[in-house]
Amino acid sequence: MKLTREEQETIITFNAKNKNATIYTRDPTVMREVDSLVIGYPDVFKCVGESDIDKTYEMPKTAVSYRKPRRLSKKQKEGARERMRKINSKQAFL
Repeated sequence: MKLTREEQETIITFNAKNKNATIYTRDPTVMREVDSLVIGYPDVFKCVGESDIDKTYEMPKTAVSYRKPRRLSKKQKEGARERMRKINSKQAFL
């Protein structure tokens, strides 16, 4: 079944009492990312339910992270831009 982009939702639920967070997702990208964590770290990340369009996972709520936005100076941005130009020019010859 093909879902619209709007229907491909991800919901993360946790509370102060429990140590685990629950992730419910219909987004194939999120599923692939969390599935790789389930395979790599089966003692931490668990798939607890799935259907043909969604999956539900459990993990420690300490794995849920909030980060402040990254701020780059003009010099850092130009350096990154130049590095990408070099990488892209090398790939053109492959």
